[in-house]
Amino acid sequence: MNTDIVLYHSIVTKVKFFINQLQLPTESSTGRPLIIKPADTMALALFKQSCGIKTKKAVWRIFKEKLKCSYKTLVVNMNRFSLHTLLILNSILKWNQTNAHLVKHTDSTDVPVCLAKNARRHRTMRGLAEWGYSAKGWFYGLKMLITTDLRRNLLAVKFVAGNANERQIFKKLNQNLMGLFVADAGFISKDLEREFYIENRRILFAKPRANMKRIATDWQKALYDTRMQIELNFKNLKQFYNLETSLPRSLDGYFGNYVYSLLAFVLR
Repeated sequence: MNTDIVLYHSIVTKVKFFINQLQLPTESSTGRPLIIKPADTMALALFKQSCGIKTKKAVWRIFKEKLKCSYKTLVVNMNRFSLHTLLILNSILKWNQTNAHLVKHTDSTDVPVCLAKNARRHRTMRGLAEWGYSAKGWFYGLKMLITTDLRRNLLAVKFVAGNANERQIFKKLNQNLMGLFVADAGFISKDLEREFYIENRRILFAKPRANMKRIATDWQKALYDTRMQIELNFKNLKQFYNLETSLPRSLDGYFGNYVYSLLAFVLR
């Protein structure tokens, strides 16, 4: 428990720093004062993701003596301040972009919103989630595309439907970034390479498929091998920061889970 408290207070300090730096409005001029301060609410949500705690109720039980509020109040506030969390995340991504390494990686991963067998009965994300296919098979949910640099810093992120065309999203995701972009065979496209290219500023290297006649040089192979960095980011987000979930009962709940997971990851 002492370790939990230390981690929680460390997160609160970081959240308060960004709230002050970005001058985020956290107090309403009307209505009753909030039982839980916004910084504390956001810190509790980030604590949940950082510790891999599956449910909000588990967090409420850990801190209920300190919070002195109902479980429902905590859930409503966590969902409410997820937009503030998104602003903090966006500011960090912009800073990372400014200080990014020349070599960058873009890839996508599946983000199921429920088990495949429950897809027909799933209503919360209906209209946003779609059937998609990944190396693990069919899933019902979203795809998350991210761009990171060679230091594994997160630079850009975008959620799309599970059946979205990744190559079309690639340009939008990286439109303001420059450097050497490394991607897997799913992004192979002569049109994409040509449209994305900016002389002396930006170029895309997509790893050739095994059955292609395209020959990669030794330095290109070494560049492709660095893609394991982005795979580590996906693994950490899913295994240790609760990116995947089927528990929320509202769109705000799903949105909050993804944003808090990403911010907890970049603040690690």
